[in-house]
Amino acid sequence: MTDIGKYLITPKATVLDAMSAIDTNAKGIAFVCSDKKITAVITDGDIRRYIIGGGDLSRNVTEIANKNFKYLTETDTVDSDLIAAIKINYKAIPVLDAEGKILSIVFADETASLPHRKLNIPVVIMAGGKGTRLYPYTKVLPKPLIPIGDVPITMHIMQHFERFGCTHFTLVVNHQKELIKAYFSDPEIPYNIDFAEENTPLGTAGGLKLLDGKINGTFFMTNCDILVDADYDKIYEYHRKSGNLITMVCAVKKITIPYGTVSMNESGHIGSMVEKPEVSYLVNTGYYVVESEVLSEIPKGTFIHMTDVVQKCMDEGKPVGVFPISENQWSDMGQIDEMEKMKEKMVGGNGGY
Repeated sequence: MTDIGKYLITPKATVLDAMSAIDTNAKGIAFVCSDKKITAVITDGDIRRYIIGGGDLSRNVTEIANKNFKYLTETDTVDSDLIAAIKINYKAIPVLDAEGKILSIVFADETASLPHRKLNIPVVIMAGGKGTRLYPYTKVLPKPLIPIGDVPITMHIMQHFERFGCTHFTLVVNHQKELIKAYFSDPEIPYNIDFAEENTPLGTAGGLKLLDGKINGTFFMTNCDILVDADYDKIYEYHRKSGNLITMVCAVKKITIPYGTVSMNESGHIGSMVEKPEVSYLVNTGYYVVESEVLSEIPKGTFIHMTDVVQKCMDEGKPVGVFPISENQWSDMGQIDEMEKMKEKMVGGNGGY
């Protein structure tokens, strides 16, 4: 029996509260309820569009939730046609009693869900850094080969992209590049892998210049120390529909200040106090969708970071967008404590979510 409690939020919840609930239930949906009586429905797509539009995550969820939603009554029959309709048109459909209170939720069978579209888009993995924040691990292995479970982090990245039909990878390498090339030259690795070799450190974007004229159209770009567990198809589709030159995937990072904060009024007295307030920011994950014309914006043989390239495009008035994801969909092993958290996310620590 499904515990419906984890899908329910109160009308007093904020948009950020709804996002947390959706993260927890992992079904992409939450129901706004008062005493189990549904008043509105909100999905991860609703929240994403709200964030893209500059919405305030501290606002009440009822301001953006859908009040005209599909539902069933307890006398309705759940058949194969309904399940097919849910797979195509809905995240889920609630079943309500005569008073409008939720009795259960009908989800499409996850094992019969529609397959991901095969994107077949090239992927560039920036794998040239020294990984100094991961010492002493990187005194032995280059950062792209640090294992998470039994599999190197870069192989995890490739496996995630493979789910969406992306099997052509270019690794931009520098530090310990011969070791990296030797590992990924194994003929048993089922991907098309090539290398762009830096002679000197070029930052998180300078090495892309090596691909100028060798890569055309849209490509994915990712740092070699992060994992994004999201729908890459949706990210790509948003990038194309928005007409962006670059789309930066950003996570909503929640930070709790561990103290009571105090604000002063004009007379110099305490105006308000908030105990351990929570703030949120959009944080760059190090994952991008990029058009190849961006490569012309990168100077040859110059140390430059991707954020500098993004800023240059913005200064020139070129379209740069953001695709927001939840904090739980992003793992970063750039530092040792974060690497341990990444390992904890892996099922059984054996290399799979």
